[in-house]
Amino acid sequence: MAAATHGLALALLWLAVFSDLFSGQIAWALFCSGLVIVSQLSFLLLFRTGYNLRFRDPSLTEAQILVALALHTFVLASFDSARGSLLMFYLIILLFGIFQLQPRVFVRCAFFAFFAFASLNLWEGYEMRLADPGLALLQCCALFLALAWQSLFASYIQALRQRMRQRSFALQAHQDTLRGMMRQLEDLVATDELTGLFNRRHFLRLALRELENLGPGRQHGLALIDLDYFKRINDVHGHAAGDRVLQTFAAVARACVRDGDVLARYGGEEFVLLLPNADADRLTTCCERLREAFAAAEPLGVQVASLSLSAGMTLLSEGDDLDVALQRADQALYRAKRGGRNRCDAAWEGAGA
Repeated sequence: MAAATHGLALALLWLAVFSDLFSGQIAWALFCSGLVIVSQLSFLLLFRTGYNLRFRDPSLTEAQILVALALHTFVLASFDSARGSLLMFYLIILLFGIFQLQPRVFVRCAFFAFFAFASLNLWEGYEMRLADPGLALLQCCALFLALAWQSLFASYIQALRQRMRQRSFALQAHQDTLRGMMRQLEDLVATDELTGLFNRRHFLRLALRELENLGPGRQHGLALIDLDYFKRINDVHGHAAGDRVLQTFAAVARACVRDGDVLARYGGEEFVLLLPNADADRLTTCCERLREAFAAAEPLGVQVASLSLSAGMTLLSEGDDLDVALQRADQALYRAKRGGRNRCDAAWEGAGA
């Protein structure tokens, strides 16, 4: 936009030259045009080389404005009666700083513009080359009023931007708080309060998603896990002890599964485990490791003679139905219970694993 504005100014300059409104020679007009082009190429070089990034304002707004004001005043020195028609370019140049410059910096640039134009007229008056002193005084006063108004407007715009920025920060903070509350709400909806594991509804949602993404030649492991003699623990030691046993299982199970495995409380003392990209050997190894670790666990503050679990295992393949797979795992779990508990049975086998 700055380069385009300089281009328009040069077009007006040469229009004045061909209309005999330019008091200088054509060579002088060429020299002024060359200065404008060199200044823009210099700024372009700074931007292309990245040297502008060393400054607080990488856009170099103040520098570009001051250079443009100086060049404009330099060109106006060769205008007489048409000088007033080009005063608007002072305001156009300063428009580039309304949204970028701080109010005090903008006032400094506006003062430079007025000082440059007033100095031009004073110098011509001193040299006795000022054709119409009254008109020159009127132009200086008009420029002063316009620049003063523009400085006040720039301060008003900067104040608005500051308030909008503060409101934006406040809104961002509220949004962050809201997102945090939403995440907490999602965790509450998806998590079993007692064990901290996923609940049944969230597990089914995750398992269906994993099943939909299951490609050909891949398998997922699925296991239903039931804590043995849990009702007896509740009856003998109380429900608080039973809750502690459930929490102990959850802690042991977290240590036995890898990141990406899905473990959830399916209901009561029953849990469900999904192992993505697992074959029969890996599923069996994981369930056996979990069974042995739980049997060796000691719930804090609860004296239980022994802990054990039974598991029913199955595999999920592409096109498999989750409900059907859960039924297969449930039937394998029933065989494990009937076979004496504290064991892992697989749907793909007729005997215990």
